[in-house]
Amino acid sequence: MIDKAVRFYHSGLFDWFVQRVTALLMTAYLIFMLIYLFINPDLSYGQWEALNKSLGMRAFTFLTMIAMLSHAWIGNWCVLTDYVTERLIGPKANFIRNSIRFGMAILTFAYIAWAINILWRF
Repeated sequence: MIDKAVRFYHSGLFDWFVQRVTALLMTAYLIFMLIYLFINPDLSYGQWEALNKSLGMRAFTFLTMIAMLSHAWIGNWCVLTDYVTERLIGPKANFIRNSIRFGMAILTFAYIAWAINILWRF
């Protein structure tokens, strides 16, 4: 049973599933924001602050940020493994691909820390 779970986690099916779930979450966030802005055409700073200070909105925003970064990570991996190859670029392809992935990992952690700082003001 655990072996099947491990195979699912390290498979293209899992990546496909994560891409779809994260896309749905980001779409839900966008729709919520558009509806909120449509319902409140004369939005004041106080209303905007109240919305973004609520725990539910902070959690929704943070989950959306994690979803966006996960979505980008998988998309980046797909593009890099398809197009940054030794066949297309030459012997330096592995170094280039790994350097880009390392840079993306650093940026991902920086964005998560930044989001936590903005949302919870540590």
